[in-house]
Amino acid sequence: MAEVHHFSYGLLTPVAAYCMSVIGSLLGLMCTSRARASTGRSRGSWLALGALSIGGTGVWVMHFIAMLGFSVAHTEIRYDVPLTLLSCAIAVVVVAGGLFVVGFGGTRAPMVAASGLITGAGVASMHYTGMAAMNMPAHIDYRPGLVAVSVLIAVVAATVALWFSIRVTTMWAMAGAAAIMGVAVSGMHYTGMAAMRVRMHHGMPAPGGATAGDFLLPLVCGIGVVAVVLLLIIAMAPTEHEMRTDAALQERLGSRRQDPPPAPAAPAEQPSRAAGRWFGGSGQ
Repeated sequence: MAEVHHFSYGLLTPVAAYCMSVIGSLLGLMCTSRARASTGRSRGSWLALGALSIGGTGVWVMHFIAMLGFSVAHTEIRYDVPLTLLSCAIAVVVVAGGLFVVGFGGTRAPMVAASGLITGAGVASMHYTGMAAMNMPAHIDYRPGLVAVSVLIAVVAATVALWFSIRVTTMWAMAGAAAIMGVAVSGMHYTGMAAMRVRMHHGMPAPGGATAGDFLLPLVCGIGVVAVVLLLIIAMAPTEHEMRTDAALQERLGSRRQDPPPAPAAPAEQPSRAAGRWFGGSGQ
């Protein structure tokens, strides 16, 4: 068995990975909050941005920041570029599927549970696809028990994330939910990493692919910066409550414009005519 290190840079990579997971989760929850106050295409746009935030930043960026701290003694590790990008696409697509199901299909408990199962399986697929993107002169296999635990954590984390996406409304609640989601995603990642076993094969040719510094680090940093900028922009956008209040005001103004004006009141009769009819006279 090869000597494997998951924290080659100490606490730097796990802490940075957790922070990016929290930022991505918080950004996604803010997007889904605004999606609840929207309809039609606008709701779909907010949900898509939420999926990009949670899947791309909260899950994928977290995974590969943590992988920057992964090393095998006396072994060079490279990354298959197409597989690495595929793992990112998997994370975004499956989270989008879960958010769109609960965003348009309903928020009943069975629906959330089914969406969480699908999304969690997709997140686990993203993790192990990302692991398959590593190239090194070694054979990698996994302990089935820990793999099952990591998949279970992914399913639970995805279900909790979807539940939060349809429940939390205040900024403090979203921040707390994002912190919990960051713990769940990080726990899933490191459980999956603990399941891995590496056996060296000496004499194998040097691995092909891109190095972490040439490919992975610039990509992760770029997505991280974009996520932070989006977080600041969305934080300054109207909240769900403000959007609902504005929509109700616009609806009231629209109904007032559509209501017909009241009919003019009939002119009052002159006293002389009224008295004449009362006493049988002509009133002239």
